[in-house]
Amino acid sequence: MKNLITIAVDAMGGDGSPQKIVKGINEHHKKNKNIFYNIFGNKNEIEKFLPKDLNSNCFEITHTIEKVEGTDTPLGAAKRGKNTSMWLAIESVKNKKSDIVISAGNTGALLVIAKLNLKMIENIDKPALSGLWPSKKGMSVVLDLGANIECNDKNLIDFSIMGASLFKSLFPEEKPKVALLNIGSEELKGNDIIKETYQKLNQLKNDDFEFKGFIEGSHLMDGDVNVVVADGFTGNVALKTAEGTANFITSELKETMTSSLIGKISSLLNNKNLKKFKKRLDPRLYNGAIFIGLDSPVVKSHGGTDYIGFSNSLSVCERIVKGSLIEKIKKNIS
Repeated sequence: MKNLITIAVDAMGGDGSPQKIVKGINEHHKKNKNIFYNIFGNKNEIEKFLPKDLNSNCFEITHTIEKVEGTDTPLGAAKRGKNTSMWLAIESVKNKKSDIVISAGNTGALLVIAKLNLKMIENIDKPALSGLWPSKKGMSVVLDLGANIECNDKNLIDFSIMGASLFKSLFPEEKPKVALLNIGSEELKGNDIIKETYQKLNQLKNDDFEFKGFIEGSHLMDGDVNVVVADGFTGNVALKTAEGTANFITSELKETMTSSLIGKISSLLNNKNLKKFKKRLDPRLYNGAIFIGLDSPVVKSHGGTDYIGFSNSLSVCERIVKGSLIEKIKKNIS
């Protein structure tokens, strides 16, 4: 078991749990036999959904009836006590019994409980919430997605280093190309903080990533950069705008293709291309936000995703551990 990657799983967070969590684990295990799952939650509920063919040697269930509710405030969730499935899962990482922790539960609660249990990496002032974003040339890492509303230039530089380390962990064959999200690509655009960050990153001698300057929101999907850095307010607005736009496009396309006879004929003729387009925008493929800056990695699966999305976020966990993310951040931040 020592040679296995061990993932601590909060089985009680998110819509449809623990059923979708168990199905996600089973789906992930079919393709990945080198993972051990430390599962935390109501054992009686979890066992209802365990497939008979799931190897009992690949998981262990720690029973608790306590859980963080989706309606809890972050402080309220922390006050629920140390017996919730979320707290116990994070504590498993703290006590070095697991390599990484994942939850589909309350985002605010996860961030607060993680910060209460885990130490910050030395020289980093604030952790950041990062996520994967599709582009024309593959995948990008975007951070911060909402953990820090206000940031100074040091925070943004730290995010750049951490984001580059995360990208390298996930995609070891590619070199990280970092850009700051701004209202324009010109050097004089933006507020004082982002302009100061630009100057310092330009002067920073770092072989671990290439700084590409500013990027506008309209070019996020171009793929010319693969690490996009912003404060949490800007990053969260960009994320929600992109999600809304993708949903609008897919729903409008579906309406157009099914509302008339010509549309239905056209959809049949273009069935292969439409399936390819739908798969490209499938949010389940990009599920799994990563809370970085703490001395252990914490992954947040979307609460509304299904078991396929949760399985994909377990794959993100596996790649983070294999890519030695924490070690890379510690090395690069110093």
